[in-house]
Amino acid sequence: MNANADPAELQRFSDIAHRWWDPQGAMRSLHELNPLRLQWIDRKVSLMGTRVVDVGCGGGVLSEAMANKGAQVVGIDLAAKLLKVAELHALESGATVDYRHTSAEDLAAREPGSFDVATCMEMLEHVPDPASVVRACANLVKPGGWVVFSTINRNPKAFVFAILGAEYVLGLLPRGTHEYAKFIKPSELSAFARAAGLATSELIGLTYNPVTHHFAMEADTDVNYFMACRKPQP
Repeated sequence: MNANADPAELQRFSDIAHRWWDPQGAMRSLHELNPLRLQWIDRKVSLMGTRVVDVGCGGGVLSEAMANKGAQVVGIDLAAKLLKVAELHALESGATVDYRHTSAEDLAAREPGSFDVATCMEMLEHVPDPASVVRACANLVKPGGWVVFSTINRNPKAFVFAILGAEYVLGLLPRGTHEYAKFIKPSELSAFARAAGLATSELIGLTYNPVTHHFAMEADTDVNYFMACRKPQP
């Protein structure tokens, strides 16, 4: 299995796997954000009838939501404990998702060009080599397919809001979830995408109101941002 993973990161998320589907628990912000990111993805490419790979699917919150939109979803992750949680929840909810314990790189080597869409959300900032994941996502989709990323910018404002604010002041995420050095500037992600043969279609920021607990898509990409890319037709 490809080694593009940080064991400490895998363990950190495995430790909170039992509360992954608790909307008031450690992953509360993920549940608050999920409807917005699902709507944005579905607007970029209608999910009905598409084959989607959710890279770094975790406990399956986005995977299930996309499946409920009519997509054929394969959810992959290297945290086996999280995949068990995802599988158990799918049994309870009735969602149909094919969960696999594998990396994006290994799946791309076995099944290149097999998907219409690849999603990689809140994952790139947790791996040693994010460019490798971007290449794998590009290889996983067909010509004309979409690759959608979300991650965190790297600048002082992002440190204040994404680490100090989200983890230590507001408690939106467990402390230690993020490392500032692993944050990725939009220019860097764009460069990774270009090198992988992808064309950037949209870059949009994500903001959070701590009073209303409301996420919104805005032009401000200083902290969190989404990037949609497309694989050109030959």
